[in-house]
Amino acid sequence: MHEVSIISSIIDSVLVELGKHQVEKVEEVYLTLGSLTFLGEDQLEFAYDVLSKGTKLDGSKLVIEKEDVEIRCRSCGYQGPSDNVEGDFHGLVPILQCPTCGEDVDVIKGKSCTVRSIRVVQKDVPVQG
Repeated sequence: MHEVSIISSIIDSVLVELGKHQVEKVEEVYLTLGSLTFLGEDQLEFAYDVLSKGTKLDGSKLVIEKEDVEIRCRSCGYQGPSDNVEGDFHGLVPILQCPTCGEDVDVIKGKSCTVRSIRVVQKDVPVQG
């Protein structure tokens, strides 16, 4: 279950960043999840709930924003969605080709698993005057 190690790493990174700020409480963590990661949303959310207990993230919500696959053709210059990223690829690597000319492509979007933002409540900091 790769989702547990991914979420563990994300939580560690978020906690390091939170340590740099006056954060009272975390309400939501926004994660962009590319279709080509093949990570399960339910498994990510479950792992987040379990691993965030006892931390500043305890009680916060993991909000997953899907990122569809976007490709760019090396030959004809097509840029847009791929038409053959469906089905069960668990354990396999999908072969992506240009839907226009059938040539090789570069993946522009759809591979990321990135924390985009964190919604927090900051501690009251007295103003010195």
